[in-house]
Amino acid sequence: METWLIAVIVVAVVLVGIIIWLIATYNSFIRLGHNGDESFSTMDIYMKKRYDLIPNLVETVKGYTKHESETLEGVMKARYSCMNAGNTDERLKGETDLTRTLGKLFKVTENYPELQANKNFMDLQSTLKSLEDEIANSRKYYNGCIKLYNNKVDMFPSNLVAKMFKFKKRDLFELENKEERVNPKVQF
Repeated sequence: METWLIAVIVVAVVLVGIIIWLIATYNSFIRLGHNGDESFSTMDIYMKKRYDLIPNLVETVKGYTKHESETLEGVMKARYSCMNAGNTDERLKGETDLTRTLGKLFKVTENYPELQANKNFMDLQSTLKSLEDEIANSRKYYNGCIKLYNNKVDMFPSNLVAKMFKFKKRDLFELENKEERVNPKVQF
């Protein structure tokens, strides 16, 4: 066999290998992106349930806490901004605000023992706690999916394909307020 024919075959095999690698890497970006979308959708379902629960919770609290309207309005405003967020980044920021305002609401309710004893309030609070746990778990799953995607965007040689097809890093769900990261002090 002539050397030029061997060279052509080697070049053809290398090109086919590169094309197969490009296709496989592109498809893995698509798969990881869909996993991130699916994980956000799962989190979104739990957040929607929480949005539906909040008006009932606010109405129950409102009956007992006539002068806490600022806190109640803050919760409803945060809920509204989450529900009407235009993109994922706005939604993630709104979720952080909503979690913070719900925390304020429950701090306010600690001052009302008769509210704490109300069965309807206790049921709503229990349901909300369960939803918050589900949201926390789905946030972990979302962040895990996005981490895998972002690693692929950043790591060599897949970053070459990411640049070629304009795959961009996605944001993780993170706490914005530094005080939420600090462990509370417990005093006896």
